[in-house]
Formats: sequence, structure tokens, C-alpha cells
Amino acid sequence: MTPPSALPSPHDSALDLGGRTALVTGAAGGIGRACALRLAAAGAKVRAVDRDAAGLETLAEQARGLAGGVESLVLDLTDLDAAEQAAAGTDVLVNNAGLQLVRPIEEFPPDVFHTVLTVMLEAPFRLIRGALPHMYGRRWGRIVNISSVHGLRASPYKSAYVAAKHGLEGLSKTAALEGAAHNVTSNCVNPGYVRTPLVERQLADQARAHGIPEERVLTEVLLQDSAVKRLVEPEEVAEAVAYLCGPHASFVTGTSLTLDGGWTAH
Repeated sequence: MTPPSALPSPHDSALDLGGRTALVTGAAGGIGRACALRLAAAGAKVRAVDRDAAGLETLAEQARGLAGGVESLVLDLTDLDAAEQAAAGTDVLVNNAGLQLVRPIEEFPPDVFHTVLTVMLEAPFRLIRGALPHMYGRRWGRIVNISSVHGLRASPYKSAYVAAKHGLEGLSKTAALEGAAHNVTSNCVNPGYVRTPLVERQLADQARAHGIPEERVLTEVLLQDSAVKRLVEPEEVAEAVAYLCGPHASFVTGTSLTLDGGWTAH
């Protein structure tokens, strides 16, 4: 049993990741960029992974002067062997990279379905697999999987995305159960619609799928089930990630931290 003296005091609330290495996928923009900057501000050496080289350059410029640093790694996560190798030596792993296509199942391209599952489920498995030996060796690790409200609820026309996020939830729970004995936690963060380029691209797709103008998509489709009628900001998601990496979250594992504006309260 952990003695009370080893628990964090109420005054130790600041996140200090000095000496830790964090890997963030999809780091060139949106949630990934916000997470990379937040973890670097906490002192982590951040390995920023994305296939967007220009976006990673912008991130590196934004990270100048932060307590930690940002190391850019241009990588397509469909290269699963390279993804697993990239995760070696990682203390904090943030599986964030994702893509979306909105189509009815009978019109959904099988090759895109395969790619979505590869990037959003198989790559996280390989990244976790690559990170765990180091985490277990140091007897400390934090795995944070950026899931979605769609990891808990389904929506029409998003078969690949919903399938991938539901699978990610199960993978995260399994990693939590296996990692508990090694002081490694694994959790999901489940935002509703976030103000990111991915969501902005969905407006046109959803307009076509539902046959309504784009200006009506946000309020009548995307935010229909949200009690809070606004998009989540990437920085809000990054703060949830930071909380799960902090000292007061050591007992939080195998769960989903929902930031959905009340969507799943229905």
C-alpha cells in the first residue's frame, strides 16, 4: 500500500514533466498541436509526429521558449513499423491523429475505411506496443488516447470513424489493465466537436449527406445533441490531457474523460 506521505500534496498541482519524453501524433495542427505545446510548457521533450512537415515547422516555432522542447518527426502512420519504432523511449504517449469521411455505408470506399482503421486504431496499438517497454522499465507512463464522443455514441454516415473510436476505447482499457502493475495509466479523452480543420471539413461533407446548407450543419447536425451550443477549443482538450498526466490522476485509469457539452447526458 502506498503510504500517505508518497501521495501528492494539495499544493503539488502544477504539471511538471521535466525529464520526460512525450510523443504526440497528429501534432501539426488542432488538438495535437495544443497538446504538444501544453506538454512542452510543462517541461516535456515532445516528439511531434505528423505527415505535415510545414505544420510541424510552425509548431516548432510556436514552442520556442517553452520549458521543454519539440522535436519534429515527419511520419505517415500507415507505416506501422516506423510508428512502433518512433514510440521507443516514450514516457507520455498521446494518440491523437485522425481522419474523417462522411458517407453512407453503401457508398463508403473500402480503401478509405481500411486507412481510417489503420491510422486511428492499428497505429495506436503499435505506438503503445513500442512505448510500453520503456514505460514499464521506468515504472511510470501515461497513455492518453484522444477518442471522441463517437467512441461512446454512434452517428450515421461515419462508419469508419465510429468503428475506430469504439475500438480505441477497448484498446485503452486493455492497456490500463495490463499497465496498472507498472504504474502506467491509460485513458481516453472524449471531446465533442472541436474547433479543428477536421471538423471544418466535415461541414461540407455533412451538408451533402443531409441535403442542407453548410450554415445549418453546425447547429442542426453537429451540435444538435450538445447542451452547450459551441465547439470545444483545442486548448480545453489539451488541459484534459495534462490533467491525466499530472500527479493527482495516478488513480485514474481505464476510463473516458468526456468533454461533450452534455451530449451523452441524454
